[in-house]
Amino acid sequence: MTAQVWVFIVLGAALVLFVWGKWRYDVVALLALMAVVLPGIVAADAAFSGFSHPAVITVAAVLLISRGLSNAGVVDLLAGWLSKVPKQTELQLLALTGVVAICSAFMNNVGALALLLPVAIRMARDNGQPASLFLMPLAFGSLLGGLCTMIGTPPNIIIATFRATDGGEAFGMFSFAPVGLGVTVAGLLFIVLAARHILPERKGEASPEELFEIEDYFTEVRVPEKSKLAGQMLRDIHGLSDADVAIIGLVRGDQIRRLQSSYDTIQAEDILVVEADSDELKQFADDVGLELAASKDLSDAFIKSDDINMNEAVVLPGSRMVGQTAQSLNLRFHHGINLLAVARQGQRIHQRLSAIRFREGDVLLWEGPASAIQEALSHFNCLPLANREFSLGQPRRLIIAIGLFAAAIACAVMNLLPTQIALIAAALMMVLLNIVPVRQIYTSIDWPVIILLGAMIPVGQAMETTGGAQSIANGLLHVGQEWPPVIALIALFLVTMTLSDAINNAAAAVLMAPIGFGLAAGLDVSPDPFLMAIAVSASCAFLTPIGHQSNTLVMGPGGYRFSDYWKLGLPLQVVVLLVAIPLILRFWPL
Repeated sequence: MTAQVWVFIVLGAALVLFVWGKWRYDVVALLALMAVVLPGIVAADAAFSGFSHPAVITVAAVLLISRGLSNAGVVDLLAGWLSKVPKQTELQLLALTGVVAICSAFMNNVGALALLLPVAIRMARDNGQPASLFLMPLAFGSLLGGLCTMIGTPPNIIIATFRATDGGEAFGMFSFAPVGLGVTVAGLLFIVLAARHILPERKGEASPEELFEIEDYFTEVRVPEKSKLAGQMLRDIHGLSDADVAIIGLVRGDQIRRLQSSYDTIQAEDILVVEADSDELKQFADDVGLELAASKDLSDAFIKSDDINMNEAVVLPGSRMVGQTAQSLNLRFHHGINLLAVARQGQRIHQRLSAIRFREGDVLLWEGPASAIQEALSHFNCLPLANREFSLGQPRRLIIAIGLFAAAIACAVMNLLPTQIALIAAALMMVLLNIVPVRQIYTSIDWPVIILLGAMIPVGQAMETTGGAQSIANGLLHVGQEWPPVIALIALFLVTMTLSDAINNAAAAVLMAPIGFGLAAGLDVSPDPFLMAIAVSASCAFLTPIGHQSNTLVMGPGGYRFSDYWKLGLPLQVVVLLVAIPLILRFWPL
């Protein structure tokens, strides 16, 4: 078996695993790397050379700077302006998608989306409209905005540095703007005009009462003297019953209080406010000996009390909660909060809370003191949906943060410093000035993406050095030898766009870049339009919720189904293709 054939087998297996999704994409990338290193196709001393690649360093720097800008309050400043937009759906959609696109051009797409997500939800509520009308356009706007600059999205960074690696000069900071701006404007106009006619009206995230119908799950029970609960501390409850219940508070005499410490003691004749479905409640009552109270007046009052803080939050990509359960995290005892419900794709999950494994995009309803919820949001990297007062950062030093970022951009544009050096310097200054606290340095970086890039770059280089990329290009040329070069350009665009809907867009760019370069060489034309086509198409993953983290993030709050994405995404991809190809040929001629 030749090295080229083995590389094709490895890449084919990696693509299958990427699409399957059983293993996280960074793990798949490392497996692919080992599969080409162990046979000696990639030298052992070059196995981890990808991690020193300028693209990887630049992505890490952009993620740190994104955290600094959000901490400084840049996006919150823009969000304040959004609140003044007239309550007209098209105008609000234009303002939302426009702002997120501007932010995404200079910071991490997911970061910009996450900070504007609560604003979009509030707009929907104020208009009496479903959140599904606003959230998918917001996600797509974040993807389109990243097309405009070299640092807007990882595929642009990869393509820029790939051009330099193969003997040319790297694309500059704004080399992508002529094509990216045109595509972004056309895409946003289509979204604004078409969204309300295409998107389904899903309930999704609306309010705790609507999404979770929590009043149907709260019950009052009395603790008789003979109950096993009498005299027991809260921490001992699970030893008495396997029922999946949460004791939220109690009434003792004339005093209503919430239970937050694991050492709180339950006494005989207490009236408990319990959150559980009917089957779990019956099991719990039978196990420990409880009596139903007479009415639900107390639990209704308890839910609406100013002393009780209920908060909805969405699990962000990279959260510590992903893959964990409420039982393994021990939320009450470690963080002083109660998990009341979990919704996925706009529907409450009706199974034991302790057994639910959290996923990206899950919407959680939890209850606890404001300080405990704030700490949990930060610790678990979750985004509050309903209440903006639960801010993930401290808005501060706005002018300094913008100044540092602008200086880095200026140094890169004027070629005073390489882009990765300029951005790392700006990120370091933000750390030294405490705009990004030291404790946030490593939590700000999306490590799975960094691992993916560092591992896949040598694999992509192996495809090039073994002649695999040129073989694919030659195959395309053989099939379409009568085609004009523009047809080959369109075909490459469509293949890359389709690939990015199934796998991470950075991986798509890494794999397609050498193929595009080989295709251009075979046609004896400039590689620039082919590289630019890959950059644009790799970032236009609109057909599935798994194509990009921004799509995943809005799935739960918007109540979207897997099939909803292509309804708006497919015509949007057609718009992107029709606009991008002429612009590429105009500014990057063959």
